[in-house]
Amino acid sequence: MDRLIIGNLELCSLPDLGIVDLEVRMDTGAKTSSLHADNIRKFRKNGKPYVEFDLHPDIYNLDKIVTCQAKVIDSRKIKSSNGEAEQRCVIKTTFGIAGHSWPIEVTLTNRKDMSYLMLLGREGMGNKVYVDPSRAFTLEVEE
Repeated sequence: MDRLIIGNLELCSLPDLGIVDLEVRMDTGAKTSSLHADNIRKFRKNGKPYVEFDLHPDIYNLDKIVTCQAKVIDSRKIKSSNGEAEQRCVIKTTFGIAGHSWPIEVTLTNRKDMSYLMLLGREGMGNKVYVDPSRAFTLEVEE
């Protein structure tokens, strides 16, 4: 796959979690990707650690809630943009953009005071994209 040229904001999907048309900020300054999650609940399934959480995929319609479940692959201490360190669950999921998709690792955190529900960090971008910070919403939405 040739690298996609994307804007600093794009509509993306997380199909494993049932999420489409999520506004995602491409953050080349962040190493890890992060996703806003409410009501994070850890549990075990077949002896493996899992997490269930709620997500409001449409920031303009807070009544719409998607409840997601994912296997926890790690727990990491992450330093946020305000300089505070926080222990976060890490999940692996599929990231989709403009008909392309690849696996990424995402940390779950409360981003309610942030403008965007998800940041795609450098590890999630990998060698798949180039970010043009002067552009936004440049790609066709994946169906």
